[in-house]
Amino acid sequence: MRAWSVLMNACGVLAALVIGAIAAAVSYDVIGRNVGLPSLPWIVEVSEMALPLATLLAAPWLLHRNQHVRLDILDARLSPGWRAAMDRLVALVGLVVCAVIVWYAVAVIRDNIAIGAMVMKSLVFPEWWLYVPVPLSFGLMTVEFARRLVMPTARASRAGA
Repeated sequence: MRAWSVLMNACGVLAALVIGAIAAAVSYDVIGRNVGLPSLPWIVEVSEMALPLATLLAAPWLLHRNQHVRLDILDARLSPGWRAAMDRLVALVGLVVCAVIVWYAVAVIRDNIAIGAMVMKSLVFPEWWLYVPVPLSFGLMTVEFARRLVMPTARASRAGA
């Protein structure tokens, strides 16, 4: 399970790097315009594409660290037995939802490849590239929810980590 934690932490680091790169690129663009440096027309476009990427990278990491959105007030009011049952139910629902999203995201990618859809803006590339992070991220979350079903103590051991 150490490798899994390393992978999840790598997702968090990559998300932070993407956000940092966006901030640096946009800062360069703004400062550059004001001091006469050449403008890079693709910065806004790449920033728009990178924001969902950062979100998709951060989501499995946050889930793994148990720092995702929770109803803590409900959690605090439940007895330990009911809390464990609720955690397992949430893990099952999360697993099913994430698996369905993976299925449909792969279908979208296959359709985009089949029709040869292209993004044609400042940069030109196959449209399916934009969708690849979706099944990867939701696939990682599917595995994390499965871990929580098989090892219910996984959530408790990371709480507050």
